[in-house]
Amino acid sequence: MALATGTRFGAYEITGELGVGGMGEVYRATDATLEREVAIKILPEALATDAARVARLEREAKTLAALNHANIAQIYGIERDAGTTALVMELVDGVTLADRLTHGPIAPADALDIAMQIADALEAAHERGIVHRDVKPANIKLRPDGTVKVLDFGIAKALDAREGRPGSNASSAPSMTQAGSLLGTAAYMSPEQARGKPVDQRADIWAFGCVLYELLTGQSAFGGEDASTTLARVLERDPDLSALPAGISPAIRQTIALCLRKDAKERIADIRDVKLALKGAFDRAPEPRRAGVAWLAAAVATLVAVVLAATFYISPRPQQQPSVQLVQLSMSLPAGWTFATTSNVGEPTPLVVSPDGKHIAIVARRGDGPTMILLRDVDATTARPLAGTEGATALFWSPDSQRIGFFADGKIATIEASGGRLTVVCDAAPPFMGGTWGANDTIVFSMQDDRIFKLWKVAAAGGKLDLRDVVVTAN
Repeated sequence: MALATGTRFGAYEITGELGVGGMGEVYRATDATLEREVAIKILPEALATDAARVARLEREAKTLAALNHANIAQIYGIERDAGTTALVMELVDGVTLADRLTHGPIAPADALDIAMQIADALEAAHERGIVHRDVKPANIKLRPDGTVKVLDFGIAKALDAREGRPGSNASSAPSMTQAGSLLGTAAYMSPEQARGKPVDQRADIWAFGCVLYELLTGQSAFGGEDASTTLARVLERDPDLSALPAGISPAIRQTIALCLRKDAKERIADIRDVKLALKGAFDRAPEPRRAGVAWLAAAVATLVAVVLAATFYISPRPQQQPSVQLVQLSMSLPAGWTFATTSNVGEPTPLVVSPDGKHIAIVARRGDGPTMILLRDVDATTARPLAGTEGATALFWSPDSQRIGFFADGKIATIEASGGRLTVVCDAAPPFMGGTWGANDTIVFSMQDDRIFKLWKVAAAGGKLDLRDVVVTAN
């Protein structure tokens, strides 16, 4: 249904055409009641006359209307006129990211700024259980003031005629145009989406990785001559990471690789972790496919080397650089006790020093008994066992040096260094590969699952693990 300039549509006056897409024609209009400009999206007749789809759209629109975020174009309502149904949306001035990319790649600093704003929008939506399912440059606008606006949140899901219909076959390959756009656009469609499988927020994370790749290279990560070729590349090929600018940080390169894992179980599961990765939170690993393991291995190896060599005291003096004192210790255990080793990244780690340098936690055993934690104060001559830590391995300290974390009997637990309260944090199936306790009271640890190394996070106070808690994965 084409609308000429000056045409009335309900309470709105059409003032110009903005574009045409698979989900309908879009017009600029004036809201005569509120005296503001809006965008009117006229739905295709085949969709507007489908009562089930319209009802679904209305339900989705109510949820989307509650989204109030600086990087999300709002939906104001649904309007009907003479049998035609339209969405009334925020009018966003500026060019689409697709238009901008016709001029080539974007400088890394600007690309990262755009990507972080897109990630902010996705985070706000995902927190409300809304998955976009059609994140692509054509659905992202760049305002003149630099603000990024993501358009059409949740519309693809709302208008998917196959969704939730008993006996429906969702395996047909969607095209790049017309109704296929409702299900996602081939070049940005996750493998599970292309196969017609149920999708969650990880499909948006895949599309985000595609967009970030395109921002930096000026070319599609999986683009082909047609939809079929593109989908084949999505399902069978890895993106050419060598096309990324040579000067970008390892964190950005690593993030793209992890966003574009074909198996959704190996993909970054939470857009918040994508944001952390882009900021360099996991920028210690040189090898993309073993990021989590390499980071933990390096951290543990460094800690062990320091502990076994010496314990350092650092005490600042007024107006002077901190002084360093080397303290050499003679480490002996109570009679009948011997040092134990753990399977932590294949290295023996019987000693872990506390962050304040005042205590040493030791993995030891008496005779043929189970391993336990022995605690020795640096200025003491003996070590004492901590009751309740039978079977303990892979020790790590809290930042305040008050508690010790460990793995035992398929669980991660913590215990007060004084030998007091013991807390079970979560289940953790062996082999447990090691952990660390962050300043935000979050424990990050690594486990191996079917030869896949996963880096998880969990609150130190305890909680149940969820796939959304996977930070990174590596083969």
